[in-house]
Amino acid sequence: MLAAEDLAARRGGRVVFAGLSLQAAPGEALLLLGPNGAGKSTLLRVLAGLLRPAAGRVAWDGEDVALDAAAHGARTRYLGHQDAIKPALTPREDLGFWARLRGGDPDAALAALGLSALAGLPCRTLSAGQRRRLALARLALGDAPLWLLDEPTLGLDSVSVGRLGALLAGHRARGGIVLAATHLPLPLPGARELGL
Repeated sequence: MLAAEDLAARRGGRVVFAGLSLQAAPGEALLLLGPNGAGKSTLLRVLAGLLRPAAGRVAWDGEDVALDAAAHGARTRYLGHQDAIKPALTPREDLGFWARLRGGDPDAALAALGLSALAGLPCRTLSAGQRRRLALARLALGDAPLWLLDEPTLGLDSVSVGRLGALLAGHRARGGIVLAATHLPLPLPGARELGL
């Protein structure tokens, strides 16, 4: 169970949000909604442990995540706006690197996002949507229970959004938690919403 209690965050000297609390149990999805600048990305970074809250705390199963940042990092997959892909590597090499760190099968992850035919090409030749799918394929590696996704459908066509939906559904069926910041509808049936 992920819980945030009375969180506040500051960016650029201004309060982005304050008094924010949330909970997400295994199998749940929570959509973070709001206009640009409302604090959705900041909240995801705080929940991932990448930013310290100005107030409040983030807990996993009742334990403050700040007490063991390495354990929280191991249970979390964070996808931001940047795809973090090495242009000189192939998609198979990129995912192979992550698989050595997290476990999992790079070829199965490529197949899940429809990238098998591109596995041997240099990443620099991929389109923006293909690069985003490669970043999303990292989610299929290992078994981290908490996925924090910032605009995960950025650059995706409708077929790719469907593949993402299958990946998200499988994660939730295994007891995983998904929190996603978005401006567009996501394939997350039954997701709760949190407006910022």
